[in-house]
Amino acid sequence: MVLILLERLPRLPADRAWQRLTDWHRHAEVVPLTRVTVSTPAPTGAGTVFVARSGLGPLAFDDPMEVAVWQPPEGAVAGRCRLVKHGSFVTGWAEIEVHPRGDGASRVVWREDLRVRWLPGLFDRPLGWLARQMFGRAMDGLLRTPEGRPLGR
Repeated sequence: MVLILLERLPRLPADRAWQRLTDWHRHAEVVPLTRVTVSTPAPTGAGTVFVARSGLGPLAFDDPMEVAVWQPPEGAVAGRCRLVKHGSFVTGWAEIEVHPRGDGASRVVWREDLRVRWLPGLFDRPLGWLARQMFGRAMDGLLRTPEGRPLGR
């Protein structure tokens, strides 16, 4: 089991950061070799189900997820989304929080409990490093400014 905690300080209002982070199809644009299929009708909310398929050919796997908590940010109140992973290979959960800041920007916290079946604990440290790199890059890509400028961390 690997626990990941990432934080970013994008120069985006909380509602805009929330929209970018919870647009499941956009995740495929920032995670290499991945495509996302949402199997429930819009809009996203508790109960939304989607699958991220990652890899190439026979080396690909499905990562089915369900939105268990859906609380978009509103005014000064932070937003929170909790995803539960129902895969046969990757399990665990992810939480995305978007906190409004007084300066019109936001603070994003991404927590992930990542478990890969049949992978011995000996591999937790390298898996954690790899996951932090991958999810950090995904967050940066999803939150990137329209001009392509990197965001504050």
